[in-house]
Amino acid sequence: MSTAVVPAQPRTGTSLAGHNRISTQALTSTAQAVSAEHFGIPASAVRVTWSDDQGLLALSLALPVTMPPLSAVVKDPGLVERTGGSVWDRVHASKPALLERITYLTGSILSLVDIRVTGIRVQEGARVK
Repeated sequence: MSTAVVPAQPRTGTSLAGHNRISTQALTSTAQAVSAEHFGIPASAVRVTWSDDQGLLALSLALPVTMPPLSAVVKDPGLVERTGGSVWDRVHASKPALLERITYLTGSILSLVDIRVTGIRVQEGARVK
């Protein structure tokens, strides 16, 4: 009689038992990176806080927004619209994009994104997002 070892068959299409947890620091770093890329600012300029929103994650961001220099806007009033609109318009329009991207990357379900603008960074020469 032989004692052969039969390798375990991989389970396809079924989930494995156990837990996956993403640390708060990993969530924070991801939110900083996504926000920084979206607004064209350094990740170190983005402050992130999380709160519970009836079992879902609520994300609060505090960050500066890039804008063209006022001297350029005076010379070309249409520049603000061509570079994404007013600060209000740009921040308001960014919320769904940030929520979707951060949810996709982390797998965590976000209920909302609040953004507090902490300042303006003048972006000389390059196109403002």
